[in-house]
Amino acid sequence: MSKLPIELDKIDRQLLNLLQKDNQLSAVVLAEKVGSSRSSVQRRIKRLRNEGVIAADISILSPKIVADKILTIVEVKLESVRSDLLNEFRQTMLKLDQVQQCYFISGKVDFIVMLSTDTLQEYEAFARQYFADAPNVKRYQSNIVSDRVKVGLHVPLKFSQN
Repeated sequence: MSKLPIELDKIDRQLLNLLQKDNQLSAVVLAEKVGSSRSSVQRRIKRLRNEGVIAADISILSPKIVADKILTIVEVKLESVRSDLLNEFRQTMLKLDQVQQCYFISGKVDFIVMLSTDTLQEYEAFARQYFADAPNVKRYQSNIVSDRVKVGLHVPLKFSQN
């Protein structure tokens, strides 16, 4: 496991937990919740962004907006996991807007890819181009999501460093 770029104390961890749920909270509200001053909270957040602990501030769309999207979870097995071929697959996935998440995993498959497309036909064309016709893809299995039970990227941080 890689070490964090900076040490995180209890207040940093509390701030990160709060910001993961709502990054629009004001410094005043955050300061009240963590028992610190507004200026201290502002300095901490700036440091966390500058150090790369906070990678991005994004907006999450309402399920009402994305309700008609087709979400597909694809299990991908490669022919070869040679470094250059792994990197080629990774770079391809990074470039594609339809790819929401992509994980290199251990187990029976090499990658889990989460895709969002407007139609089933768009997904089929995508799968044909990037999986079925890709020379290093041995096989893939698609799983169409029928209900988004829980969606999120929140990583709960404990206050102690044990």
